[in-house]
Amino acid sequence: MHTRRSPRRSPRRFLTGVTLLSVAALLVSACSAGEAASPAGSAARAELAALPRATPSTLAPYYGQELDWRSCGVPGFECATMKAPLDYAHPGAGDVRLAVSRRKATGPGKRLGSLLVNPGGPGGSAVGYVQQFAGIGYPVEVRARYDMVAVDPRGVARSEPVLCLDGREMDSYTQTDVTPDDQRETTELVDAYQKFAESCGARSAALLRHVSTVETARDMDVLRAVLGDARLTYVGASYGTLLGATYAGLFPERVGRLVLDGAMDPSLPARRLNLDQTAGFETAFRSFAKDCARRGDCPLGTRQGEVGRNLKAFFRRLDAHPVPTGDPDGRRLGEALATTGVIAAMYDESAWEQLREALTSAIEENDGSALLALSDSYYERDGDGRYTNLMSANAAVNCLDLPAAFSGPEEVRKALPSFEKASPVFGEGLAWASLNCTYWPVRATGEPRRIEAKGAAPIVVVGTTRDPATPYPWARALSRQLTSARLLTYVGDGHTAYGRGSECIDSAINAYLLRGTPPTPAKRCR
Repeated sequence: MHTRRSPRRSPRRFLTGVTLLSVAALLVSACSAGEAASPAGSAARAELAALPRATPSTLAPYYGQELDWRSCGVPGFECATMKAPLDYAHPGAGDVRLAVSRRKATGPGKRLGSLLVNPGGPGGSAVGYVQQFAGIGYPVEVRARYDMVAVDPRGVARSEPVLCLDGREMDSYTQTDVTPDDQRETTELVDAYQKFAESCGARSAALLRHVSTVETARDMDVLRAVLGDARLTYVGASYGTLLGATYAGLFPERVGRLVLDGAMDPSLPARRLNLDQTAGFETAFRSFAKDCARRGDCPLGTRQGEVGRNLKAFFRRLDAHPVPTGDPDGRRLGEALATTGVIAAMYDESAWEQLREALTSAIEENDGSALLALSDSYYERDGDGRYTNLMSANAAVNCLDLPAAFSGPEEVRKALPSFEKASPVFGEGLAWASLNCTYWPVRATGEPRRIEAKGAAPIVVVGTTRDPATPYPWARALSRQLTSARLLTYVGDGHTAYGRGSECIDSAINAYLLRGTPPTPAKRCR
């Protein structure tokens, strides 16, 4: 699945099927066709059981630990390492060390406590997010009253990262053809998924079994206690909304002020999540196509209807004849990398101009360098060919959280019509990308489930009507599940809403964070 970050800002993502490869799996590992097609099964109806109010004595050393804060080379921020049990069912079996960073409240005014932030992914570095954006870019009045805090989830970035392929292997993996035309290409795609999964199993065997969203939510409660807060105040974007909702389901009485921006629906199985997200990218692309067609420099045509057809035709040409990019490692722009580059620009409408220029260069000048740069930013690949562990952690969490969307290539072929109906441009590739978790070396421990969080304080759920990665229906669904939810709607484009320029959205969320006043029911903003 894709819940990646917006190109202009911090990492906000929820990768489910689109990188096009590494992300696919969304959250899962082996459900029946009936369960995959509909959330109506018993698993989808199951409520996340709240944990006992009392902290088990075996966890007391973790809840009672003191963090050794120190300078971490970023002006204004402190860093520390927090311990959590690798396996909450067996706390004596070893620890996982989690990287934490904070910037203390700047004042004036009474300090309200800690505000924990998470940018999504799964696999996005929360520490990087707070240091590069939230801790310096959130509204000044919020930063004045709260310590801005982040913890990299287990398996992510600075918190004992999941490791899989090296840089050159990732280059090969991200270029794999995800629209196979025959049995040979299908076998090559399956081989790529298997190699990726095997490398994760070989390099991160013990950790792979303990990077679930539930375990990370429990880590958040340990951090809440260690920071001295009676309740959790939290802003989670994209996949971070699933993390926040999971926390609320486990610890409803410890919920303070929770903002879930770009919400996910935890009741859906993997295939349905991937199909919904495919439709979400199509919705976002149509908005881009309308904008592109009305401009004089659109390389895909002057009528909205032909923009998608011409882009699809361009992808087919790249499938047969990749174009040069000038990349020192010899990478050419094929269909897979070009599709990822286009998808990256769907996260933020401010990137549409960059996408038009990149498409113009590739289509009219046979220069794929600009589209490759968009793809590299999405994958978090630097100029030296190094990748962060985003893709590795993303697959590890998704494949542990939910059973796989498909059991094998034959099921994907049967599902192709529904994916292509959801998105004529992206459907085929995203359907095949959903095969990722099928070959995962660790069995999924999670399942689709409703989260009601009965007894929790008011929770603000935010949805954007043309969000590509977390489609608006998911926000509506989550707001109906959480018994104390208030739905806040942004009518517009892009992934997530807070801090994107809507005064209406920002003022509503700021009022909630600062005064505890949730938005009026069904409030809509533009």
